[in-house]
Amino acid sequence: MQPLIVLIVLGIILLTSAIKIFREYERGVVFRLGRLIGDKGPGIFFIIPLVDRVVKVSLRIITLDVPTQDVISKDNVSIKVNAVILYRVLEPSKAIVEVEDYLYATSQLAQTTLRSILGQAELDELLAQRDKINQELQKIIDEHTDPWGIKVVSVEVKHVDLPPDMQRAMAKQAEAERERRAKVIHAQGEYQASETLAKAAAVISKHPEALQLRYLQTLSEIASENNSTTIFPIPIDLFEPFIKGKLTK
Repeated sequence: MQPLIVLIVLGIILLTSAIKIFREYERGVVFRLGRLIGDKGPGIFFIIPLVDRVVKVSLRIITLDVPTQDVISKDNVSIKVNAVILYRVLEPSKAIVEVEDYLYATSQLAQTTLRSILGQAELDELLAQRDKINQELQKIIDEHTDPWGIKVVSVEVKHVDLPPDMQRAMAKQAEAERERRAKVIHAQGEYQASETLAKAAAVISKHPEALQLRYLQTLSEIASENNSTTIFPIPIDLFEPFIKGKLTK
């Protein structure tokens, strides 16, 4: 009776180990006596206990933080850069067979590629054309991981840490640029104002009465102020009609 119970228990254990259930985003790479059989899943499938070995692989996008790397740019500026890489496994069999540890291998490849590409770019290019550098990093890393059945979805340079002296130099440069723009805008305003004044002078020279109207307008503006006493000269031209009338009499 006892041997029968032992056989039943062993049978249940073997049957349980033969049934595999994988989720939608999981695949099982099956090896039979060391030889690759193929991918299984998702859902339920069966293997031969003690003969088949299953390696579970996730097909979801994996987020990989690239540790901070010391990089010397093309113009000999020492910077610290880190990045993030998004990738996923497209062919589970290749990811398991072609490389020993695809997670570690992808991480090391990302670090070396980051140092190599950023070392070929100048600091201004790195700061101003980050999208271009991200695309170049993605292309190179994706080409190297393609034989492993891995697709690189995106590469983003997260942070560029500049030395303190370089930060001060860039701040001075930005301040000088702002002052230059302010002076240019001021000069343009002066030029436009001089053009307007020249046109006004041309109009007044052709129509002298316009100067008198402008003078009266100025008097009106001065009178509107809360001044106790206002002293202003009166042009003799305003009295010229009265003087001429008196002389004719």
